[in-house]
Amino acid sequence: MISNRHSFKTLIQTYIISSRWYYSKSNQKNKASLYSIISPLGNPNVNVTPELQKWVETGNKVRFAELHRIIVDLRKRKRSSQALQVSEWMRSSGNYTFTPGQHAVHLDLIGKIHGFMQAEDYFNSLNEEDKTEKAYGALLHCYVRQCETERAQTHLKNMKEKGIALSSVAFNDIMSLYSNISQNDKIPQVFKQMRENCIAPDNLSYRICINSFGVRSDIEGLEKILNEMESDSNIVMDWNTYAVVANFYDKAGMTSKANIVLKKAEEKLDKKDGLGYNHLISLHARQGNKDDVFRLWSLEKNVCKKCLNRDYINIMESLVRLDELEEAAKVLKEWESSKNLYDFRVPNIVIVGYIEKGLCKKAEELLEYLMEMGKASTPYIWAKLAMGYIEKGEMGGALESLKVALSLCHGSKEIKLDDKVVMEVLRLVGERGSFEDAEKVVNLLRSAAPVKRQMYHALLKAFVDGGKEVDGVLGIMKSDNFEEDEETMKILSLEQELKSDSYK
Repeated sequence: MISNRHSFKTLIQTYIISSRWYYSKSNQKNKASLYSIISPLGNPNVNVTPELQKWVETGNKVRFAELHRIIVDLRKRKRSSQALQVSEWMRSSGNYTFTPGQHAVHLDLIGKIHGFMQAEDYFNSLNEEDKTEKAYGALLHCYVRQCETERAQTHLKNMKEKGIALSSVAFNDIMSLYSNISQNDKIPQVFKQMRENCIAPDNLSYRICINSFGVRSDIEGLEKILNEMESDSNIVMDWNTYAVVANFYDKAGMTSKANIVLKKAEEKLDKKDGLGYNHLISLHARQGNKDDVFRLWSLEKNVCKKCLNRDYINIMESLVRLDELEEAAKVLKEWESSKNLYDFRVPNIVIVGYIEKGLCKKAEELLEYLMEMGKASTPYIWAKLAMGYIEKGEMGGALESLKVALSLCHGSKEIKLDDKVVMEVLRLVGERGSFEDAEKVVNLLRSAAPVKRQMYHALLKAFVDGGKEVDGVLGIMKSDNFEEDEETMKILSLEQELKSDSYK
């Protein structure tokens, strides 16, 4: 009896809660917000200003806090143009007073969309009380983004002279600028100036400085800064820095040191950071640490609620790098059952892996399976498969694959085989096949699009390099109305040189 009463009570509570949930959800659906209208307009070419105007004209109020939240969200999603439109609308309406922080955000958005000159104009139009360290910092960032070195240096000097409070952000910007223009040797000096100005470096400061030594293969300098960072009481070490160091150790062939810092990186990893796991998996794959790759992938699947396509791409690339093609194929099956949105880049990794290992039949079977399932592929992958078959001397498979590649281009202006791909196909045919094979490929290409002169030259050069007779190739060139030009004569003169050498 007690059990029945308890069950009945639980049922009533569940009903009340679910009813509340239903009505609250219904009310939320009926009452749209300005954010819910603007947020789905993901196309950056869509102007959001008419939506703002319409919202106000229909009698709705717009709070400053809501508009600020919309701008923050749009910036986060890299929709800077729309964020600027919202900010411009706020200014032009005359109903909102910008704080110095909002002016800085507006300035940064202007710089992103219209460039540093318009950002300068906006900065110069500000009242002196609004020209705080935030506005100065935003303008500095505009110069850095466009690699305006002299302007950035002058601006930082002006900030110092005017007594503008400097932070690690300003110095990080200057160091980033030197990194972007490959003047990494100047970064340690900026780092030193930062400390001389009694400004504590943050994690990014240390990381940029570490990177500046790494790209110059100065491992000793890199380790010195890393040791300083680890002993800095104001710094909480992060996985990203250790991953950067591991990458440079790997490039320097210092495998044992790379593995030590990779362990440190894992200790600092946020257990639900999918990107962090991906980065470490990739680094372990480069080290050949097969067991660590499997272990971290297992951990990632357990701690992350859902693995995204990017996660599957990363693990499959790592497994292919380790020659674990069968394991990569198993992960591909997992991805299929995950019900993630179809993205050809995922199966493409395994297909390319098969082709590069000479397993063309397996690659073809996987491509055919995708076609049977109604899934898209690309002309390029079929052309790559054709090249794989040519390298194996299997011209039948090559021609069939090339037919599929060209059929995917048929009737489409957007989808076509890149000229470089076609030239590579012809080069391989010239190297590995006979004239008859080359003629079949040319005829096949002709059926889809005109064969260009440089494509014939690629074929001709391959025949010359292989010591084969070129008369047939010159014949089909002429049939396409391509007379011998200067480049053709250069290739043919190489043929004469090779023949002369053979007689010596």
